Amino acid sequence: PKDNTPGCTVEATEFTEKKGEFAKMDAEIIGVSGDSEKSHQNFTKKHDLDITLLSDPEHGIMEPYGAWAEKKMYGKTFMGIVRSTVLIDPDGKVAHVWPKVKAKGHADAVKERLTELQD
Repeated sequence: PKDNTPGCTVEATEFTEKKGEFAKMDAEIIGVSGDSEKSHQNFTKKHDLDITLLSDPEHGIMEPYGAWAEKKMYGKTFMGIVRSTVLIDPDGKVAHVWPKVKAKGHADAVKERLTELQD
């Protein structure tokens, strides 16, 4: 959910490492967060990332997919980013959703599901 945080770095790095495998399945990786374009540029350069990162500070992309939602922490309720992945098919329809993602190993889970859907 935020550039240069441990979870985002792990997730973006894993998707970058597997970008070629996703490309062979005609899949494109796009990350979306509330960070600025400048932050994304710095993050991409720092970690040698090769995936598309979109800036969504107003949450217009994230909210409809459930990635900007009410969260609770330490007894407080607030709006925030929910680390999520949405697999969208070639027709623009949602094929699968992973809410509340754990970053490590997630790229493999997405690749596995994409393989299942293409078989």
